[in-house]
Amino acid sequence: MDSSLQDDDDGADMRSASTTIVVCDDGPLLVRGPIDLCRSDGSPIPVRRSTVALCRCGRSSITPMCDGSHKLGRSTTRSSGAAR
Repeated sequence: MDSSLQDDDDGADMRSASTTIVVCDDGPLLVRGPIDLCRSDGSPIPVRRSTVALCRCGRSSITPMCDGSHKLGRSTTRSSGAAR
């Protein structure tokens, strides 16, 4: 069996697992499910949880993960990308 399709720690078959991305208004992208997260140079970023919050405001001290800094000063990250 291809090692990328083996069971995860919970015993779930990775082929049947799906990944969803939720755009939070004025907040992070919530990514649920199996992902490979990499830096711009291609080096892997360890993902230790089944749900990760990815920063969209650029204020996080733990980028690319969200640390809640968007709540300070309320940046306006629009889910549609359109200006109002």
